[in-house]
Amino acid sequence: MDEAMKENIMGALENVIDPELGIDIVNLGLIYDVDLDDEGHLVVTMTLTAMGCPLAGVIENEVRTAVSEIPEVQSVDVNIVWNPPWGKDKMSRMAKIALGVPD
Repeated sequence: MDEAMKENIMGALENVIDPELGIDIVNLGLIYDVDLDDEGHLVVTMTLTAMGCPLAGVIENEVRTAVSEIPEVQSVDVNIVWNPPWGKDKMSRMAKIALGVPD
């Protein structure tokens, strides 16, 4: 997967907003990796802000919907991982400012 395609996928994922925090999952640092193979199968490796998040299914469905609009993406697996654990240090500067988190 080339860099332009990765940017396209990450751009689509910026449309997925964490319902509790009101910030997109890319700027929150929840996306750890995206991998699109030659057959159009996309694997999104991500985490959530907390284990047992009641909105995990909603976020996962929104990830699938967001990337399904990319013509090259034929199928999607969302791989939710807990290692490395998410922390505020993974957030972008914009997300920290929006949430009032010291940089």
